[in-house]
Amino acid sequence: MSKKTVIVDIVSDIVCPWCWLGKQYFDQAVAATPDIDVQINWRPFMLDAGIPAEGMPYSDYMKAKFGTGRSDKFKAMREHLEAAAGDAGIEFHFEDIPMRPNTLKAHFLIKWASGQSKAHAASGALFKAFFQDLKDVGDNKVLAGIADTIGMDGKLVTDLLETWRDVDKIKAELVYFQKLGVTSVPTFIYNSTFAVSGGQPSETHINALEKASTIPAKNIMTVLNT
Repeated sequence: MSKKTVIVDIVSDIVCPWCWLGKQYFDQAVAATPDIDVQINWRPFMLDAGIPAEGMPYSDYMKAKFGTGRSDKFKAMREHLEAAAGDAGIEFHFEDIPMRPNTLKAHFLIKWASGQSKAHAASGALFKAFFQDLKDVGDNKVLAGIADTIGMDGKLVTDLLETWRDVDKIKAELVYFQKLGVTSVPTFIYNSTFAVSGGQPSETHINALEKASTIPAKNIMTVLNT
């Protein structure tokens, strides 16, 4: 019996902790449903496109966004993320993050990685670099190093980053998903039919994969990909 195909478009931003947590839960769900052929497309979203191209100190950004006194809600969110991280096999080091990058170039890397079927690996490596290894994922050298670790050509990536290759394509995708109604991430779109939003547990994604396997697979980005 042939496998049913499910196409999942993951709309995400690299500096979103819920996106990393959500990816881990999603990966667990994929591993738990080996009878389904899951095809994954990573799609760009920028939580704050107004960040300077060179980034800014993380502490300054957080103060500007949330104020000098963090709210109880913010504290509870951080504590939840840190508590959930262990079971998801990841680590968050929020207090030690040095830079809040502009993530546009990180999305370039993911797009180029997709051409080599490495987008999922690139996203995972970028999340780890930012949240766990405390690297500036807006820096060309850091991005080239990440490319090397997943089997891409870091030198070629450096050359492409310096020319801002595919910037118009990335911006078109950003606008596309905004118009589609994606306002928060992560958002997992199943077979272009329904979505799961947020850092939902693996059981939610298992149910979504099984439901989507009964729906004809189609590519949400057919127009932009042609």
